[in-house]
Amino acid sequence: MTTYSTALTLWLTIQERFHKTAKSMPEEDLKLRMGAASIGYMLRHNAEVEYMFADWYFGQSIPADVQLLTKNGPVEGKEFTNMRELADFMTASNDHLLAGMQNMSEEAWTTPVTTPLGTSTPLEALGRLMYHTGIHAGQISQIQRAFHAKEKERTH
Repeated sequence: MTTYSTALTLWLTIQERFHKTAKSMPEEDLKLRMGAASIGYMLRHNAEVEYMFADWYFGQSIPADVQLLTKNGPVEGKEFTNMRELADFMTASNDHLLAGMQNMSEEAWTTPVTTPLGTSTPLEALGRLMYHTGIHAGQISQIQRAFHAKEKERTH
């Protein structure tokens, strides 16, 4: 088994669940927030980080039409509330990363790369991406639970 096939299996296990959950949530939940960060922001940010990692670690330059709007944190007045746009952006970033992963040689997976985040191998970077996705998945779930619990209290 190659590093790519093992990494792909792990990545898809996380991504498929994250995408299914994100894309099936009610669009109004995109406005729910924890502090300054809304769920819509977290989904957009997660996809942008995939583009950055694809560029830094997997040799896939960020497409010219992709704007990184969340890399410096939430911006006052900038909301991400269109589920269709977010879903398409998430799918595109995932496909972009997968293309980079597929093009990696076996040796490249364990060759250290120096980036703005420090030095890591692409395999380690993929682990960081999985962790990053997990953090935001947990935050999103927590925000939704808290909001819906308050809603339930108000209606009873």
